[in-house]
Amino acid sequence: MNNKPEFKPYIPADKITPEITLTSLITGVLLAIIFGAANAYLGLRVGMTVSASIPAAVIAMGVIRILMRRNSILESNIVQTIGSAGESVAAGAIFTLPALFLWAAEGKTAKPEIIEITLIALIGGLLGVFFMVPLRNALIVKEHGILPYPEGTACAEVLLAGEKGGANASTVFAGMGFAAVFKFIIDGLKLVAGEVSVRVKGFAGEIGTQIYPAVLSVGYICGPRISSYMFAGGVLSWLVIIPLIVLFGSDVVLYPGTETIGAMYAQGGASAIWSSYIRYIGAGALAAGGIISLIKSLPLIVKTFGGAMKSMTGAKAQSTGRTSTDISMKLVIAAIVVLTVLVWLVPAIPVSFIGAAIVVVFGFFFATVSSRMVGLVGSSNNPVSGMAIATLLIATLILKFTGSVGVAGMCSAIAIGSIICIVSAIAGDTSQDLKTGYLLGATPKRQQIGEIVGVVASSLAIGGTLYLLDSAWGFGSEELAAPQATLMKMIIEGVMEGNLPWALVFTGVFIAVFVEVLGIPVLPVAIGVYLPVQLNACIMAGGLVRLALDKLRRNEEEKKAIVNDGILFCSGMIAGEGLVGILLALLAVFGIGNMLDLSAYIPHSVFNIGSLVMFALIIISLLKFSVWKRRG
Repeated sequence: MNNKPEFKPYIPADKITPEITLTSLITGVLLAIIFGAANAYLGLRVGMTVSASIPAAVIAMGVIRILMRRNSILESNIVQTIGSAGESVAAGAIFTLPALFLWAAEGKTAKPEIIEITLIALIGGLLGVFFMVPLRNALIVKEHGILPYPEGTACAEVLLAGEKGGANASTVFAGMGFAAVFKFIIDGLKLVAGEVSVRVKGFAGEIGTQIYPAVLSVGYICGPRISSYMFAGGVLSWLVIIPLIVLFGSDVVLYPGTETIGAMYAQGGASAIWSSYIRYIGAGALAAGGIISLIKSLPLIVKTFGGAMKSMTGAKAQSTGRTSTDISMKLVIAAIVVLTVLVWLVPAIPVSFIGAAIVVVFGFFFATVSSRMVGLVGSSNNPVSGMAIATLLIATLILKFTGSVGVAGMCSAIAIGSIICIVSAIAGDTSQDLKTGYLLGATPKRQQIGEIVGVVASSLAIGGTLYLLDSAWGFGSEELAAPQATLMKMIIEGVMEGNLPWALVFTGVFIAVFVEVLGIPVLPVAIGVYLPVQLNACIMAGGLVRLALDKLRRNEEEKKAIVNDGILFCSGMIAGEGLVGILLALLAVFGIGNMLDLSAYIPHSVFNIGSLVMFALIIISLLKFSVWKRRG
């Protein structure tokens, strides 16, 4: 006999309140596109994305409570459900799909068509939602009180903080506005340098910082611990490995370089050495870190999958009330079958029947794993990259052994990996959103429909976003390093062609093993090794601001409110900079960007000093809307 008390949500099951309305649909779709584009830009720059659920929730409350003069918490919940889907689709897409653009730049294949990107994102997103439908009762309902779903629970708490909705929304919008102005001054008008670096004569290392609000915001949101790990990786690569390469190999031509290391350094400085060698070391560390995180999670993965399957097969509908209604299982199964067939038969998607089978088997497995993992450790610790690496390795080997080799095989592998990556990201996001809805008393079916709407909207936008960013700066450049996509490309090439500089890759692998032995999280350090130290230093600055606020001598409730205000402001800054980044990319494509450039009129000394002043203003604006907002 089960004596567990019945859970009662905030809105009772027998009470009907507005959920899917024209307002919630329009607001949610706009936020899905905005946060999807912003996170695509951010992820391609720094290799990380941030959750959009809480910013979307507070904006929803601001719109519905303040502008529409309505008080419907479930309507706001639908907005954040739709809006957060954009971030997850973007995260899955940018980790893999830019590899197709990189191959096109090397002349191996033509650029992917926008329809191909859209269909891959759409099918991956829809599969992620549909795979999660039969898991809801097993993971959200039956495991309530066992699986905390941190982001989903936090989002519910934000939505329940009714009267504070307007103020919180204004903080997000303020962050968007300030970051938009800062970004336009730095990269639009170019009145100050976006990066300041320092070199010491006779030493090949380099240190410095970028001054971008979104990068600083990543450090603040991640906190001082993760930021310090990333910065440590940057210090290792830029102040240890690069100087050693230049010192010992000055007169040597080392593959994949085509001239002596000394000549490369003389022409391009430390950045040239980073581009030719450090990225392979970082890629090895990233691959090893992803595999290590997956191996460490294996016992939980096996337990999760087995428990979920057992719970599903033995589950009985507990009630037929509003809060227990899912999308029809017949519709779910039919949709999964149709989507799998489309993966196989649609000419725009370069996947064979075997590839489609890999998609459905690995997709359901990793959707289950992702849903359970985010319930335990949160979305930020979900090893999506490890799942993608494992999928790519297995898929590439299967394709190679079945005769699908060369460029066609590589494109097929990346398409399979992209769909699986998006499935995992969306399944995790859907789980968090359904947890929020479970606590609030939302209708699961309507939330699932909301997820589908968000997936469709962001999928239609992601292709154009990727094309725009590639046309403006190019993936793999200093502006858009695209670390995960570069890693996936290297893994596929390594399996198919065997042409990787394995000495550099294994150097990164053993750096990751060393870091793991020390008991330090591998992935943040590996990302730090891979990315420019100036970017890592800016992230570290944001982490230090967060550390300072964490150490304030205030009561715990006030300190928590200050930190949360900072998170909302930083979320707004990420969205604001991302949107202006998209705007500047659009101007660059049409040849208008150079007309705004005023850097020629600024003396060099003022140019760099202005950067430091701008950086200080960004930090001051963050303090203004966090700790100083609550003064008095």
